[in-house]
Amino acid sequence: MSADAAAKAKAKAEPSPDTVTVKDSASGKAFDLPLHHGTLGPSVIDIRKLYTDTGMFTYDPAFMSTASCESKITYIDGEQGILLYRGYPIEELAEKSTFLEVAYLLLNGELPKPAELSDFTTKITRHTMLHEQLARLYQGFRRDAHPMAVMVGVVGAMSAFYSDETHGQDPEQRIGAAHRIIAKVPTIAAMAYKYSIGQPFVYPRNDLTFAENFLHMMFSVPAEEYRVNPLLARAIDDIFILHADHEQNASTSTVRLAGSSGANPFACIAAGIACLWGPAHGGANEAVINMLKEIGDKSRIPEFIKRAKDKDDPFRLMGFGHRVYKNFDPRAAVLRRHAHDVLHELGIEHEPLLELALELERIALEDPYFVERRLYPNVDFYSGIILRAMGFPPSLFTVIFAVARTVGWCAQWVEMISDPSQKIGRPRQLYTGSPKRPYVPLARR
Repeated sequence: MSADAAAKAKAKAEPSPDTVTVKDSASGKAFDLPLHHGTLGPSVIDIRKLYTDTGMFTYDPAFMSTASCESKITYIDGEQGILLYRGYPIEELAEKSTFLEVAYLLLNGELPKPAELSDFTTKITRHTMLHEQLARLYQGFRRDAHPMAVMVGVVGAMSAFYSDETHGQDPEQRIGAAHRIIAKVPTIAAMAYKYSIGQPFVYPRNDLTFAENFLHMMFSVPAEEYRVNPLLARAIDDIFILHADHEQNASTSTVRLAGSSGANPFACIAAGIACLWGPAHGGANEAVINMLKEIGDKSRIPEFIKRAKDKDDPFRLMGFGHRVYKNFDPRAAVLRRHAHDVLHELGIEHEPLLELALELERIALEDPYFVERRLYPNVDFYSGIILRAMGFPPSLFTVIFAVARTVGWCAQWVEMISDPSQKIGRPRQLYTGSPKRPYVPLARR
């Protein structure tokens, strides 16, 4: 055999650097699977032809080891505590940008130039009002309806009012629908709150920033002038920035899965809101406040710390540690500063529940048990403290999360619809039910 032929044979026998070989131990057959490399993070094994080649599926409950799509929007490194929007560290964006700058970045891939930001801000501002017939929809809900239930219904109903933007085939209509949703969701959220407490709706104002406008719609009343506190507006703006997107989490995956069927964007975002409503996803900051209420007093903290350390006790300290971030939550450091500033600004550092929260924070940052296990306070811990201090009821915490995450959902939906390789989502299963069996007539059962 010539040297050239030997080299070719060797190359054929050995898998290329861009493939991995899997072996079926039962048959002894080996299969080469393509390997794809991202800009950052782990490489992925392409298993799209696995069933065709091997007759087998993969088994990955909750998809914890499965990349469901290719995306250029958000990157997370949980081990290092890194969160990037389009390559920019979240800490820098929170410090130097506004929420609408970040929204533009997520939607378009680049930070806006001054003229682009001005144009984008004008488009969002001019879309903040709701159709009056849509506003009347609130009267169909019970007064004590959960605001998230109202959000799901009203956002879904938008598809009946903006039918020209429901199919998503035209790129201009896609981005138009995204602008409309981003602009109107804060108004929908504020109206849900006002309806629940029996106050008149407050219409949006074009002279206010995104965060200022939200606070004004939430807390102003027609009987007197309401002045937005700049420090509180900045805290809300950063809460929006920090929650704007978080890779392929449950609600984002829901938006993408709904969108893969061709569902209209309003229905897709409503589906995302419904998923976010779940206590295991968007309700964590509300759970922090409920936990603080359960503890009740600083004198009982040692008792609950002991329970948290007991692996046989079902009690868990909410707002500590994170499923993704194994080191620290980069968003928490930003909100920690805001939490202390907001409490000082409002003069409520000595409110019992908030005192309790600050004592828990101190213990978590000093106790070896928490430090060794990296159970640091996360973004939900601090956002819960801030929102409660500002006067938001716990039932509104997840709504505010939805207002922020709408931007990420829209960006992910636009990216997915624009992807020529996207298909309707269709996960498979490991069937463990009864094998095929004959039907037994009713009289013989």
